[in-house]
Amino acid sequence: MLMMALAGCGVPDAKPPGESKPAGKPSDNAAEITVAGNGGKIEKAIREVIAPKFEEKYGVKVNFVPGLSGEILSKVELQKNAPQYDVAIYVPLDVQRAADKGLAETLDPSVIPNMAKVDPRFVAVDKVGVPVFGLVIAPAYNTETFKKNGWAPITSWNDLIRPDYKGKTAFADIANDWGFALLYNLANANGGSLDNLEPGLKKAKELASYSDTFYKNSTQMMPAVQQGAADVTVMGSYAIAELIDSGVPLKMVIPKEGAPLQAFSATVVKNAPHKKAAMDFVNFLVSEEAQKQIAESGFYPVLKDMKVAPKYEKSIGLKDSDPVFRPDFKKMAEIREQWTDRWAKEVTPELGKKVKK
Repeated sequence: MLMMALAGCGVPDAKPPGESKPAGKPSDNAAEITVAGNGGKIEKAIREVIAPKFEEKYGVKVNFVPGLSGEILSKVELQKNAPQYDVAIYVPLDVQRAADKGLAETLDPSVIPNMAKVDPRFVAVDKVGVPVFGLVIAPAYNTETFKKNGWAPITSWNDLIRPDYKGKTAFADIANDWGFALLYNLANANGGSLDNLEPGLKKAKELASYSDTFYKNSTQMMPAVQQGAADVTVMGSYAIAELIDSGVPLKMVIPKEGAPLQAFSATVVKNAPHKKAAMDFVNFLVSEEAQKQIAESGFYPVLKDMKVAPKYEKSIGLKDSDPVFRPDFKKMAEIREQWTDRWAKEVTPELGKKVKK
């Protein structure tokens, strides 16, 4: 993913000579913990801001291992008899999968008191994953291109399907959360639901016919938008904000049918080597101090009544009237495999069929 410098990064102040160990030292006397999570902006925020502040407060070093959510879940499952990670940060669907597989500890609010401050709209699985990096998955379009061509603004998920955009789109494959969100939101916009994705699949076939390819991840999608190869996309709000910061004239849209509000969430790995320190780290992630820094990096803060950072208000700020919603991640986990298979067999073969017409 393209990287943007985060505000507020710095090195903790040195401790005065002779100072004793931090008062917050975890009871399991851990010297360090290992945290696995998404690379890019999440990695940067944790390495450069969150980890140094946590170490300063608790005297515990944070080792960060970057990876995609699904890859991290697979590693946690492989290591379940001898866990190597203490904290795993997942997309919501993988929090549900981790819970279903028994790969995450149940979180006690008395041990993680900051859980009480979290906006419930961001919670994927209660008392298993704690939301940390908030986002909405939404369409975005290049305002200069639209103005130049006299195209009407996007206001609906159905507006993503127009011959005008052929060959100039950046949509994710269904294996990516952004791609799956595209499918079920197209279903919602056409009388369907998670219980009936057929209307979404039908629309996705049409959308594919005007697209050259489906992208695997943000590392591929973001350069396509930045370099002008794509004028229309569906992405996480943090990625849209980063592109706007880089000078791309994008506008994020919350369609009239709504858009999913969610968060990358932290779990404590089942039988984590340093369980108490891991709990302390998760609690710190949803402290006001940490959430202010996370908001500065382009994510929505997940605490009740805490707003997006002022510098992102214009690009990705949400109004109270915006129809955002919390998806049913349990249902999504149950149907994901079936619809991934359907997508591969029915939607992917339609790619590009109308691009050259």
